[in-house]
Amino acid sequence: MSPIIDGRAIAADVHSETSRRAQDLLRRGVQPGIVFVRVGEDPASQVYVGMKERKARELGIRSETVVLPAATTEGELLALMARLNADPSWHGVLVQAPLPRHIDPAVIYAAVDPRKDVDGFHPLNVGRLLLGDEGGFIPCTPAGVHQLLIRSSIPLDGAEVVVLGRGNIVGKPMASILLQKGRHANATVTVCHSGTRDVAAHCRRADILIAAMGVPRFVKADMVKPGATVIDVGVNRIPDPAKRGATLLVGDVDFDAVRPVAGRITPNPGGVGPMTIAMLLANTVEAAARQTA
Repeated sequence: MSPIIDGRAIAADVHSETSRRAQDLLRRGVQPGIVFVRVGEDPASQVYVGMKERKARELGIRSETVVLPAATTEGELLALMARLNADPSWHGVLVQAPLPRHIDPAVIYAAVDPRKDVDGFHPLNVGRLLLGDEGGFIPCTPAGVHQLLIRSSIPLDGAEVVVLGRGNIVGKPMASILLQKGRHANATVTVCHSGTRDVAAHCRRADILIAAMGVPRFVKADMVKPGATVIDVGVNRIPDPAKRGATLLVGDVDFDAVRPVAGRITPNPGGVGPMTIAMLLANTVEAAARQTA
């Protein structure tokens, strides 16, 4: 078995399943639809939204991007949310981060109809995840990590899992997914963060180590138990030593050093990233199915 967990290949499988579901809905006269809302001209956001739109179209999902100026007020954005919530042709609504500093993301995420919250950030969906209620939507990146583990046949029941990072987007929901009592979960989960004493000692105990703290190449070989599964969620830009003024995209794991120690490991890029888009579009089709049942 290859030690590399190929996120692109697994995402392609998820996309195939999503496409089949979208075609089933189309035969019923329903085209799943997602609208992306972008405020300002952040270059990374432009790239990410473009990738999501292209893949949505490939899968038979209707998509559109609404671009608002950076000076848009919170009230104006909330008014747009209300209009999109009321429009039955849109089954999913995604507000692309980051937002301008004068807009509170928590207020905006809470304004999205929970039934259309395909990003899984609405407080109601967060609560459903914590309670083990499968009627909500799970944030896409941790949902994607979960699918990587499941589809790579990584044992989860009773596994020692260490999650590095306690953020609302990855760390907390990741822990909530894996500690649930049920199939493809039931793990013993430790969440490490900036206040954790001796992070390395916790990491060395892990059967599954999930790095989502935003520190470039933080996880070194001596922090990993031999044979452990290592999932790298980090996205960091560092100076490229080979090209003056250029940058490199690296994860939270020192991949070259850790790979010989790990039993399974995700590359970065090509690991978790493709799964985030895959789960977003899977959520969109699920939202369409629920809203038109």
